[in-house]
Amino acid sequence: MLCAIYKSRKKVGSYLYLPAKAKFDGVPEGLLSHFGQPELVMIFNLAGKKSLAQADNQQVQQQIEQQGYYLQLSQPEENLLETHRRSTL
Repeated sequence: MLCAIYKSRKKVGSYLYLPAKAKFDGVPEGLLSHFGQPELVMIFNLAGKKSLAQADNQQVQQQIEQQGYYLQLSQPEENLLETHRRSTL
C-alpha cells in the first residue's frame, strides 16, 4: 500500500499519513485546522522492505484502512534541566 506523508507547518514533528496524495476527505476538519497547511514529504510504500522511523508500517496501514488517515505526533522533548534537578535531590 502506498501512502502520502505530510508534515505540519504548525506542529513540529507531526505527520499525517493518507491513502493517496491530496486525499484529505477522511480527515476531520478540526484536525486539519490544528495541523495547519500540510506539506507533502514523500510517497511511501507501507508494504515494502523499508520501515518507518517512528511508526510501525502495519499499524499505520491498519489505521489508514480503518479511519482514512494516520496521525503521528511528535514525542515530547525531555527537559534536561528538570531531569538534572530531580537527580540531584
